[in-house]
Amino acid sequence: MYRDIEPAELASRLGTDRALVVVDVREPSEFAAWSIPGARNIPVGQLEQRASELAGPDEVVTVCASGTRSSLAAEIVNRAGIRSANLLGGMEAWGRFYDDVTLEVGDARLVQVRRRGKGCLSYLIGAGDRAFVVDPSADIDVYLRIADEHGWTIERIFDTHLHADHLSGARALRDATGASLHLNPVDHFEFDYQPLEDGQRFELPGGSGFAVRALRAPGHTRGSTVYLVEEEALLSGDTLFVESVGRPDLADEAEAFAHTLFATLRDKILTLPDGILVMPGHYGDAVGVTPDRPVAATLGDLRRALKPLSYDEGAFVAWATGSSSVRPPNYEDIVKANMGRTAVPLDALRHLESGPNRCAVT
Repeated sequence: MYRDIEPAELASRLGTDRALVVVDVREPSEFAAWSIPGARNIPVGQLEQRASELAGPDEVVTVCASGTRSSLAAEIVNRAGIRSANLLGGMEAWGRFYDDVTLEVGDARLVQVRRRGKGCLSYLIGAGDRAFVVDPSADIDVYLRIADEHGWTIERIFDTHLHADHLSGARALRDATGASLHLNPVDHFEFDYQPLEDGQRFELPGGSGFAVRALRAPGHTRGSTVYLVEEEALLSGDTLFVESVGRPDLADEAEAFAHTLFATLRDKILTLPDGILVMPGHYGDAVGVTPDRPVAATLGDLRRALKPLSYDEGAFVAWATGSSSVRPPNYEDIVKANMGRTAVPLDALRHLESGPNRCAVT
């Protein structure tokens, strides 16, 4: 008999020596659109004939959209004499699963929250009894729980930019906590917030500094913002990732935004010390994620690993615009929601988030 497995157990084993073999039993078009990194695709209709291909691993986890096809697939695998498990809730549940990693940054504690199915990263930075939140998703209970575990009251909330690939939970978290909401007014928001100023600094208890430097970091969006924590970590949003840089084409002005992004990287990001830990707003399938380490890299490592950071302006713009692609159709509706142009509740819009993030130049 197969067993059911929760997303939490799967996440805890991926990227470790206890990793499971993940078999996605959806159709190839579904798999190509969105999948768990490292999974292999065998449609459920082919699985009985191809079950012998899975011989060898300790356990196979079957995955589908919501858990129905994968439960049938797990039974097929089990009948073939291979230990099997069914991912409860399928990709739908995987897209709503979060884990987190905590590290010390100066006198502050920084929690990286990973939404594993979307590759979205958000952060809590706390000291004493207070904390700030950066880029919260719509699942605000995640941040309330983490703050409670650390004994923090959420005092301020920030977004790095006007998000296009996922719904922002900034307003919902503000309403739930009474915290102040801080945004860059260069991106247009149609609700109340406190406008950020370039170089503005915010303090946590005990002198711990949450310094906002190089605040205006346009290129991915006009109002893209980066946050420097204790001069040791850079919350880079979608400006710089550990595997690439942010897309400059989401506003349909790829060439102009690519020039702006180049200037941001050259004049603001790459002027920082090599030892700064870059902690981005997303990661892609090529990035290995493990339970006990944050998704991050030092700026020095990224200088050496990412060739576009060494390009001159012409080469950078040619590379960034040459890799541009059609804007995903759901992004326009997500942007409108994040701007405050719809009164539809967040939960009624969650279907817009299905699929991976596509915010990096690939």
